[in-house]
Amino acid sequence: MTHIGILGTGLAVPKRVLTNAELETMVDTSDEWIVSRTGIKERRVAEEGTASSHFAYEAAVKALDGAGLNPEEIDLIICATVTPDMAFPATACLLQDRLGIGRIPAFDLSAGCSGFGYALTVAASMLRSGPYKKALVVGVDLLSRITDYEDRATCVLFGDGAGAAVLGSVPAGFGILASELGADGASGAALQMPAGGSLKPASLATVESREHYIKMQGSDVFKFAVRIMDEAARHVVRSAGLNLEEVDWIVPHQANVRIIKAAADRLGIPEEKFFVNVDRYGNTSAASIGLALDELASSGQLKHGDYVVLVGFGAGLTWSALLLRWWAGGSTSG
Repeated sequence: MTHIGILGTGLAVPKRVLTNAELETMVDTSDEWIVSRTGIKERRVAEEGTASSHFAYEAAVKALDGAGLNPEEIDLIICATVTPDMAFPATACLLQDRLGIGRIPAFDLSAGCSGFGYALTVAASMLRSGPYKKALVVGVDLLSRITDYEDRATCVLFGDGAGAAVLGSVPAGFGILASELGADGASGAALQMPAGGSLKPASLATVESREHYIKMQGSDVFKFAVRIMDEAARHVVRSAGLNLEEVDWIVPHQANVRIIKAAADRLGIPEEKFFVNVDRYGNTSAASIGLALDELASSGQLKHGDYVVLVGFGAGLTWSALLLRWWAGGSTSG
């Protein structure tokens, strides 16, 4: 069997920093309130005139460089996003064009904040079973475009960014050892953007009722997140024949420090093993895990042979978890 792992990673974030102090001037909130409940101190906000494809491209170029590959060596592109440049064509197709790659499959998928894990799993399956050798996966979202800055409960949470990974063959015993994807569609109303689709096409009424922004039932999402991160992480570790004690790193979806701490308590894993950067970027949705993974790898903390769990949850409600043994040997043949 072909063993698939991550050969290179990259990230891209806007230059503009939106601090808690600035949010205090926009809505009824405070730095103390935001930090105590979320752990977030600042987030990045995309400049006017930029779109998801711009940040996807920047992250992709860095991931390709990290893998030591040229764009023309990529056989497949998958973008995970809930904020595409437009309804169609897919952001992955726009990225394909910017990279100058012709005639390879390129498509988007929508799984909210679980999107990066979904895209990694789908890409790995296609590499194992099809004629494809190298895949580019990008999680990218500009949540500032759909954040209601009059809603104090949600506007403090979200930021913009992109995280990318190049996948390819790695030696046996490395790469993706186990994965799990899931969804609970019955709970979908807990996190949604009500208008803008075929059910409620954009109209003066939907705009005036602010239905083109993220709507979230925070308490329900919190409970779901803590439970499912525990269950999914345990499942992939067990599926790979390992124990939780053998895991070197957990890279969780960066939604909220309280969620991450609660998940760590349930798993019985020291918080020091959880990589956290939500304080600097906020919740970047599908970009979150890829962005965090790149920072962990670039920092030198993630070592060759480390066992790392990527686990997230998101709109749907969805979840994803992967267990990888980190390969730091670059691209291999095939």
